[in-house]
Amino acid sequence: MNLHQLRFVREAVRQNFNLTEAAKALYTSQPGVSKAIIELEEELGVDIFTRHGKRIRGLTEPGRAVLRSVELIMQEIDGLKRIGKEFAAQDTGSFTIATTHTQARYALPKVVQMFTQKYPKVRLSLLQGNPRQIAEMVLKDQADMAIATEAIANIDGLITMPCYQWEHVVVVPHGHALLNAKPITLEEIAGYPLITYDSAFTGRAKIDHAFAIRDLKPDVLLEAIDADVIKTYVELGMGVGIIAGMAFDPERDKGLEAISVGHLFGSNVSRVALKQGAYLRSYVYSFIEMLTPTLNRKLIEQLMSGEKDSYEL
Repeated sequence: MNLHQLRFVREAVRQNFNLTEAAKALYTSQPGVSKAIIELEEELGVDIFTRHGKRIRGLTEPGRAVLRSVELIMQEIDGLKRIGKEFAAQDTGSFTIATTHTQARYALPKVVQMFTQKYPKVRLSLLQGNPRQIAEMVLKDQADMAIATEAIANIDGLITMPCYQWEHVVVVPHGHALLNAKPITLEEIAGYPLITYDSAFTGRAKIDHAFAIRDLKPDVLLEAIDADVIKTYVELGMGVGIIAGMAFDPERDKGLEAISVGHLFGSNVSRVALKQGAYLRSYVYSFIEMLTPTLNRKLIEQLMSGEKDSYEL
């Protein structure tokens, strides 16, 4: 059994059982097509086509089952050819990044802009979700890469690498009493209604842990996945916000002021995750290098191949 035989069967059906037309479509001879089909039937032990004399007229019942398998096999072959073409062309293709809202909104725009300028032929897509969801996207080959802070460091099947560190800030309106606290304490923050991230996002676990070890139970008025939402409600005077430092821009957020609270909640590390064993095109390495100067292609290849167990900033 060979691929030529399968192609001949498929094309014979496509050409309404006309072997002469099938041969023309495949740039071969009609006797060659007929012989190959007969040899396949003999190998399978069933007739694929009904015949009237030397002419085929239709599919037999087992022939219909054979055709279904042939179509599936040929679809896979066509898919392999497309993959080969895409991976051979290192400056063209598709690139899908799964990430959280905070990364997509604040950390990635400049990198994405640089990338698209360098690789204009690459179709770049951003998918958003919570950390667990974006990890699943990579594991299921729905995305080439995941970028997040939480919950992707120790997932089976993923290789994760640290990109950069960041700290939380407290955001308050101009003139707020907390601006006079030097240094600010957890007890002072807990004295106000809090507006911060949902428990699955952006270092929320560290925030909760910091309060818990001091036996403080802050009043979390509102949880959101979007720092812009948090800042909006802080501007309305509904409470004190805790957001990622990267999400505060003095020029854009003119109605607010930020107070660094890294000494209270510690630092956080955003990580890039790749599927273990994945083949990486050159522009994927390039994107990671643009994202963080601490990683380069040689180091990434070592981590992907298992030469290095881990890497930390």
